[in-house]
Amino acid sequence: MAQRLKRKPQILRKLRRFSVRLSQLQDIGGFRIIVHRNADVDSLIQFIKERTSGTEDYSIEKITDYREKGRDDTGYRAVHMIIKRNSYFLELQIRSRIQHYWAEGIERTSVIYGYHLKEKEGAPEVIAYFKELSNAFYEIESGRQPDSNHKIMIEKLRLACEQIIKESEKFKVFDSFVNLDVIKALKEVEGNSKELNNWILVFDWNQGNFTSWDKVSLDPEEAVKKYVDYENSFPAEDGFEVVLIGSTNVETVSKTHSHYFGIESYDHILENLDSSIVGFSRKIDIDIGAVQILATLHRRHFWGKKTVTLDTIKNHFCKGILSIDSSMQDLINKDLVIYKNGVYSLNIQKKRIIEQYI
Repeated sequence: MAQRLKRKPQILRKLRRFSVRLSQLQDIGGFRIIVHRNADVDSLIQFIKERTSGTEDYSIEKITDYREKGRDDTGYRAVHMIIKRNSYFLELQIRSRIQHYWAEGIERTSVIYGYHLKEKEGAPEVIAYFKELSNAFYEIESGRQPDSNHKIMIEKLRLACEQIIKESEKFKVFDSFVNLDVIKALKEVEGNSKELNNWILVFDWNQGNFTSWDKVSLDPEEAVKKYVDYENSFPAEDGFEVVLIGSTNVETVSKTHSHYFGIESYDHILENLDSSIVGFSRKIDIDIGAVQILATLHRRHFWGKKTVTLDTIKNHFCKGILSIDSSMQDLINKDLVIYKNGVYSLNIQKKRIIEQYI
């Protein structure tokens, strides 16, 4: 769970794009829930309808379902629900994991390419690729396989788009893993606290790195004042982005704002369809607790003969994981973790697969 202040440049771009007044925007306050499957999206919608029925505080004003056909412009899929609370409008986005996986992909590519693809910036071919990939994902999520002609078309688009992106004058603002040291620095400031912290990060799009980061007050007025001070010091028109986020674990920031932290390789900017399916499958076939355990053991180099007890994992490394016993058993069943004589270690023979999971 993480939160962030909606950024001023985002709001300004949306006002210009839709030619509306600020008072007409319905997603200045918003939130997103990611569930496992499309069927869970329907269950959640029904749950919210039941909980808001007959209450004076909340009312559902509008539901827009982009799942079956996708948005005409990009192929974006999700359900958007406009909820009114005491005269304020909030937008709730509900996505399945595969829909979120697609959304992360287009966001990451936008950063590498240098254009806001979700806002129809950039070459039509690149937008078309993501639209067709979204259609293929929808088929897969519906229990069907995309036909061979569709797969061939997606692959041709992918190859053409990679070339377009590489030739872009804005291409490759990042170097691989350029910003991971920032997380280490913030982690030291955070210490062992599990309380919510507010952070202001300043990202320089000209250089592809963070120029400043600061821990700020939890008091809303003080935090926003600090945010405004930073925006004045680092203006968007000069290529800076000021982000105010809140999180109980600063490592979460590298997941919720992953596009700031570089990419692994420029050899294959866009996944082919089979790689996308493999990548998605690996992300969802173990729970988040299991992923956290893998990441912790990997970070601390518990491979082969270097072992650790479950008590140490529970009481020191992974205190916040409620499902630790079942998650660990799942990792053992999948042969990702080896359990022997009361201690645990990562399976060195599964190193590549483990690193794909995390």
